[in-house]
Amino acid sequence: MFKKAIVRTPGKSMVMGISTAELGLPDYELALRQHASYIEALKACGLEVTVLPANEAFPDSTFVEDVALLTKECAIITNPGADSRRDEIASMKEVLKDFYKNIEEVQEPGRVEAGDIMMVGDHFYIGLSERTNQSGAAQVIGYLEKYGLSGSVVTLDEVLHLKTGIAYLEKNNLLACGEFLTKSAFQRFNILEIDASESYAANCIWVNGTVLMPKGYPNARQTIENAGYAIIEVDVSEFKKLDGGLSCLSLRF
Repeated sequence: MFKKAIVRTPGKSMVMGISTAELGLPDYELALRQHASYIEALKACGLEVTVLPANEAFPDSTFVEDVALLTKECAIITNPGADSRRDEIASMKEVLKDFYKNIEEVQEPGRVEAGDIMMVGDHFYIGLSERTNQSGAAQVIGYLEKYGLSGSVVTLDEVLHLKTGIAYLEKNNLLACGEFLTKSAFQRFNILEIDASESYAANCIWVNGTVLMPKGYPNARQTIENAGYAIIEVDVSEFKKLDGGLSCLSLRF
């Protein structure tokens, strides 16, 4: 069960964020409204939400998930693979001092973005991607093992981040799309398949029994409902324009 979440208000500079989506520039005012609705959804699931102010120096800084991995034993500050995001970690480290006694940091030449890390109980799957390399993954695994946790790597071939195409919904249920449907590392799970036409919906988050999912994907919603979950849909269209998924917008712990 999660008790807290950390989010960061998007800044006006978000229109300069990294994007390969080719969906146009985000509407800043709409993004603010969507972000507020996202916060309300987290609160509806019982979380105490810390809202950090916008950081205009970093257009992608609203995607707080990438700069830290939060576990029940420690926080791990990452070293983002996108050079423009690397200095985001300094302010996040200061924030996390209020919540964690044990804080570790990934060092060069390691690169990690925590959008590539999926928690399943005490085990963490780490995607090797354009943003997360072997050195970074090895450092994360070393820190996890230091605190009695574990980790393993998964090679990505098609997506930006591991959690772009996969989400663990507890109860051994794994929401998956594309390349993740056949990866051997995940065959022990009950796979809930998301069709390629709704691949964006594969990025959901389980929060205390409820699944938060992006709005506008009816087939994915039906799949999740059929598995027995309560659902809250959140419109995150403006963050999709920046390659951002629903999970990217918060750190949950």
